[in-house]
Amino acid sequence: MLRVRGTTYHFRRIVPPALRTALNRREIWVSLKTGYHNEARKRASLLHARTTELFMQAHSVLAEPDALGRLEGLRVALRDLQSVSQSSSAQETGSMTVSALLPKPKRRNKPAKAPKAQPLMLSGALKRFVLDSPHASADTKKATQRAVDLFLQAFGDAPVSIIGGEKAGAFRDLLFSLPASLGKRKSSLTLEEEAQRAKEEALPTLSGKSVKNHMMRLSALWNQLHQRELVTRNPWTGWNFESGQKIVRRSWTTKELVLLASASWHSTSVPEQTFRLVTLIAAYSGMRLGEICTLRKEDLQNIDGIPCFLIRPHTETGWAPKTEAGTRMVPVHSKLIEAGLLALKKTTDGPYLVPGLETSKQGVRGAALGRAFSLLKTRIGLPAEITFHSFRHTVSTQLRNADANIREVWIDRLLGHEATYKSQGTTTYLTGITTANLSQTVEAISYPETAFANVMI
Repeated sequence: MLRVRGTTYHFRRIVPPALRTALNRREIWVSLKTGYHNEARKRASLLHARTTELFMQAHSVLAEPDALGRLEGLRVALRDLQSVSQSSSAQETGSMTVSALLPKPKRRNKPAKAPKAQPLMLSGALKRFVLDSPHASADTKKATQRAVDLFLQAFGDAPVSIIGGEKAGAFRDLLFSLPASLGKRKSSLTLEEEAQRAKEEALPTLSGKSVKNHMMRLSALWNQLHQRELVTRNPWTGWNFESGQKIVRRSWTTKELVLLASASWHSTSVPEQTFRLVTLIAAYSGMRLGEICTLRKEDLQNIDGIPCFLIRPHTETGWAPKTEAGTRMVPVHSKLIEAGLLALKKTTDGPYLVPGLETSKQGVRGAALGRAFSLLKTRIGLPAEITFHSFRHTVSTQLRNADANIREVWIDRLLGHEATYKSQGTTTYLTGITTANLSQTVEAISYPETAFANVMI
């Protein structure tokens, strides 16, 4: 009776050959609206009973004088059986019998059945035991709602009685794959698409601490459910929150940069000139890949007489910097000016400063470049610790070891990091850093001539 399409179970039953012409169909196919096997079996059993009753009615109708009119009622009942299942939850379907859909014989008068008790859904448990609880703090309500919302986005609402270790483990694995910036920027992507974006762009993912916090919120809710005997066990406890596979990214060595500069470019989706341009900007600014790829022509401006990149939200596309500190100004390094970057504002077609990039189906500009870069580094034998983000590590390391008189807060402002010490004085000072000081900071970035030899824009 059970069939699976995608992640959802369906009920399928063949119509007896003698009834196919009368009912005008060969089989019955109804979505059970669940991906849980045990719940699907329960719902399928109910539908099996109802279709058996319908077949019995059809057999008896065929022997009656007004069979034509009665058969039309049975056909309508058969269609309604599917539409009822699809228009409401399976629990609501469970309270409606086939005989309620069929024309009732005048000689029968069956007593109405008591409505079936509805199972407690996860969304209902959240409201009842957390959001409506006078004993839960505002922080507890907010954090638990966030954890439950993530689960609902990933797997949908379900009775708490059927959420077990399999779903808890799948949720844990999904959390570890989500970008650390999740929730800090507007996004129309699904959680699976967010996880794919994080993988393609080599973005930082949720830490073990963040994953643990979400799981602990769900565990606390389940403790209440277990005490009230609404569930048999708590599947959210006993998990390990060490990602295990995490690779610590590091800075580029001079040898690795020379290897990258001399490597041949094989991608057909991104022009080589675009790849060289983006890597050059990253190396001499410390900007993130997403920040570079979304730069618009109006984001290149003279501030206090110094050419600068303006990294800021783009409301028309919904893109925004990773953090509040990410909205910033980055002076253009003299090496980029020598390479001809300023001319892009006049020579590039379209609104974006960097040409040759497409926006993915998930709305990410530069995703193809991220994938092409990953293939290139694997092909030329670069280690796993080296990613595109390593340019940012390299810039940060260089500036913190520079001989020039560069202050820590200038580096934080240039890279879009939160201030190391968030005192009132530091916060006030950060807002007053001059363009000249930032330009002095960015000019401290330097590489051997062989690292980016003959790269022109």
